[in-house]
Amino acid sequence: MTTVETMRGPVDTADLGRTYMHEHVFVVNPDMQYNWPREWGSDDDRIVEAVTKLRALAAQGVKTFVDCTAPGLGRNIPLLAKVAEQVPELNIIVSTGVYITDEIPFTFSVRGPGLNEIAGTQDPEPMVEFFVGDIADGIGDTGVKAGMLKCAIDTEGMTGGVERVMRAVAQAHLQTGTPITVHTHPDSKTGLDVKRVLCDGEGVDPHRVVLGHSGDTTDIAHLRELGDHGFWLGFDRFGVDFPDGYGMPTSQSRNDTLIKMCQLGYADQIVLSHDTNCYMDWMSPQTRNAFLPQWNYLHLGNDVLPYIREHGVTDEQITTMLVDNPRRIFEGKC
Repeated sequence: MTTVETMRGPVDTADLGRTYMHEHVFVVNPDMQYNWPREWGSDDDRIVEAVTKLRALAAQGVKTFVDCTAPGLGRNIPLLAKVAEQVPELNIIVSTGVYITDEIPFTFSVRGPGLNEIAGTQDPEPMVEFFVGDIADGIGDTGVKAGMLKCAIDTEGMTGGVERVMRAVAQAHLQTGTPITVHTHPDSKTGLDVKRVLCDGEGVDPHRVVLGHSGDTTDIAHLRELGDHGFWLGFDRFGVDFPDGYGMPTSQSRNDTLIKMCQLGYADQIVLSHDTNCYMDWMSPQTRNAFLPQWNYLHLGNDVLPYIREHGVTDEQITTMLVDNPRRIFEGKC
């Protein structure tokens, strides 16, 4: 039996069921909450809102949800625990790691490798200890253990900070076996940078890595290249459809790319989700509702799955992407 850690403790991977591999509950800048909390309102209000949305998701048949909110995105496990205890029908797997796309956080700038460069010392990377501790011992004093490692690379490319976090994530993975999800920018082909550093450089098996946001491109040749290297492809931004494109595919293009990849035989390397949340402070609720009305937890079930079924994706392929592949990721099976 293989288990994965969730907000309520270990769960047998055979019981994960339909799984969304890249979502969030709260995405916030803690400085905003500490200093300008008016928009956030009260914790109680945000908890009620989150519980309502997650219960609706569970009612659609989704049983497991990977919250990819690593430090850098406002991870708050005590708050999340208050949500999870009211939605017992949904397994919530939480993440560790650090989310940056450019410079290393100030906290680590003069520690470990940052200090070594200045003082000529040989201090180890402190992030590795933090990540492993979250996985092995639990996050803070919550008792909740992380079941996913998270890092990121975007249009800035493989900066020194991004590389340092990525290598720390790799080392934590090699110590614990915990799978990795990477925020990527596929139009910049950053998945190949992930391969160079994470896999070729640190020895991580691509079969243990989800390349998040792979569905943000319609470049089938590039997606096939990444799949052929052995990576999992995260089609995980369904519902993100800005009126002016904003450098991303339309919903129909996103759906059609998924259909084409399934036709080409890659369904057994794809996972699905929305990368959405119950609350984020990156945009006001009014702006979000106006520009991204479909960016919610129910869009896949209500709109995407019926569309791809109508265009030839089989129920077997859908089950593979939503049930079998997530289970294999956590079991470490390719």
